[in-house]
Amino acid sequence: MVVYGAKVAINLFGPSLPYSMPDCPGGSNESPEFLEFLSVVTDAPVRRARFHRYLNGPEFYPAQLEGIRDAKNAVNMEYYEWSPGEVSGEFLRALTERARNGVEVQIVVDAIGSFKTPRSIFNELCAAGGKMYWYHPIRWDTWQYANNRTHRKLTVIDGHTGFAGGAGIADHWMQATKKGGPRWRDTVFSIEGDAVPGLLSAFSENWLEASGKILSGRQQFGFRDSNEGTPSLVVVSTPGGGGTTARVLFQALIKSAKKDITITTPYFLPDRSARHALIEAARDRGVRVRILTAGPHIDHPAVRRMSRHSSRHVLRAGAEIWEYQPSMIHAKLMIVDNAWCVLGSTNFDHRSFALNDEINVATLDRELAATLLGDFEEDLGQSKKLTLEMLAPRGIVGELELFVGELLARES
Repeated sequence: MVVYGAKVAINLFGPSLPYSMPDCPGGSNESPEFLEFLSVVTDAPVRRARFHRYLNGPEFYPAQLEGIRDAKNAVNMEYYEWSPGEVSGEFLRALTERARNGVEVQIVVDAIGSFKTPRSIFNELCAAGGKMYWYHPIRWDTWQYANNRTHRKLTVIDGHTGFAGGAGIADHWMQATKKGGPRWRDTVFSIEGDAVPGLLSAFSENWLEASGKILSGRQQFGFRDSNEGTPSLVVVSTPGGGGTTARVLFQALIKSAKKDITITTPYFLPDRSARHALIEAARDRGVRVRILTAGPHIDHPAVRRMSRHSSRHVLRAGAEIWEYQPSMIHAKLMIVDNAWCVLGSTNFDHRSFALNDEINVATLDRELAATLLGDFEEDLGQSKKLTLEMLAPRGIVGELELFVGELLARES
């Protein structure tokens, strides 16, 4: 137990890997050479994909439910948060109905992310033939994995349609929260094309770990060959050796930027290398760096305060940081040079970069980038721009917050 405890402490507070990238292969981040480079360093083959963007729960939940209700063979879902409520109930009714009609329904739910969720809410689904497993349940023999969570939000239907983005399965994405807060702001994408098998690969990894079963069977692999869509990389990120492919993806794209970097993240707690990459882009290369993060409705207020350390450094370099005012913003997006889009489950913090299992899709898609930049501008219209004066530490509490922020930034 002492060894396990030490491992958890090291994961939280030990040194992180330094990341650096001397140059951008191919010169342009739209070149075939850069695409090949990104594929190699993230261990993600180049695939083609088509995307549809859904804004907020009233758009993305009905789309997901329609896909589930139309499923003919298999529905696979992996979620960090699955909370009891109206949304969960609707999903479980749809999944149960499909299971009764012979569709293979398989779900992986993180045991910590859904800590307050009783397994009993899945009983009817399991009785109908569906399967549900916890990811890394907390037991005496699993403490060594306590820090490794699956933070993925992922649905794959019949092997040919996927959904990925920032949202879990919970009522606060659909309606006002129990504490009276406004509905959360988030973005989810449907994905079709040759990239979908990459999403299924991510699910199969944690399905094996949670259930002990290799994903197999004729119903699981109804892929449709297609060369339609834009070049895309499905980056399946699992901690190993202190780093992750998600972390490499973000570092490489930030380094490649020549014009602008636009980031939406609920929590802005970059490690030292990520922070320095943003500073170097803004200060030394003249890249316009804009970051939108959660404001007064953030679900973890301490994170907002502790992020001030990194925010001050980035602001001094000429970047812009905005806080979203109407509600909790939970989307995880990055757009680089109006061309590259990164979508998925990764927050801009050390947990997502080094400890969690994550799923991201990077696509070279100027049309999608224009759509997401339009969303970003609309969100900025409802946000407050931060200044150095606003982030100045005040009193002992302020200095303590900066110290903890420095610690969480994982200086090495």
